[in-house]
Amino acid sequence: MPDSSPQPASITARVSRPQLLLGLIGAGIQLSRTPAMHEAEGAAQGFNTLYRLIDLDQLRLGPDALPELLTAAERMGFSGLNITYPCKQEVIPHLHELSDEARELGAVNTVVLREGRRIGHNTDASGFAESFRRQLPGVPLGRAVQLGAGGAGAAVAHAALRLGAGQLHLFD
Repeated sequence: MPDSSPQPASITARVSRPQLLLGLIGAGIQLSRTPAMHEAEGAAQGFNTLYRLIDLDQLRLGPDALPELLTAAERMGFSGLNITYPCKQEVIPHLHELSDEARELGAVNTVVLREGRRIGHNTDASGFAESFRRQLPGVPLGRAVQLGAGGAGAAVAHAALRLGAGQLHLFD
């Protein structure tokens, strides 16, 4: 006979919240803080969020496995994926659509999986710009120096120029 006793509020709340399954595809990502960050933000937004690492190094795979990994994520019900090194450019041919920013930067760090479509976005530039505006308001932008040009470096340079940097010196 099933137990009909009332369930604790925390269990009931967890079960009735919308489910969100997300992941990160990249190499050497075991120390990433992304799962905890996204799960906490999902909870704050009212979602029961599960965030999984899909580490190419752990799986002994290369970027050539992206078509397989994307298909598997779709079949398992993932809502979206973050994409990092070394897959930000390599994922593009496997997507149905790109946001304007992803197209401009030639790199994708977020893939939304919706209704059988894979939509690529790049939030590196907008994320940097927003952080800059919040943390360094009023900083003069006549001349800027950027250390590092790999990974998200192109997006950061793009954002710095859009923020109004008159001269941008890159050192890599």
